[in-house]
Amino acid sequence: MLVKKQSIFTGKVSEMELDITQEQMDRWQSGRELIQNVFPNLSPEQREFLMSGATPEEWDELFPEEDEEEE
Repeated sequence: MLVKKQSIFTGKVSEMELDITQEQMDRWQSGRELIQNVFPNLSPEQREFLMSGATPEEWDELFPEEDEEEE
């Protein structure tokens, strides 16, 4: 399923192809189940995209690892 989300951090709209169903999206959006239980096959980065709209690249730019900050 192609999912389009707007980042809560930057407002940028991005798309990500995810191996999920509409039924799973409906279950998660109902607010009664944890995202990791509804989408156990997704990576943490993919779940973060669903929650915040932030892509892995955007996340790395916004929150660099401490080692990267020191360089």
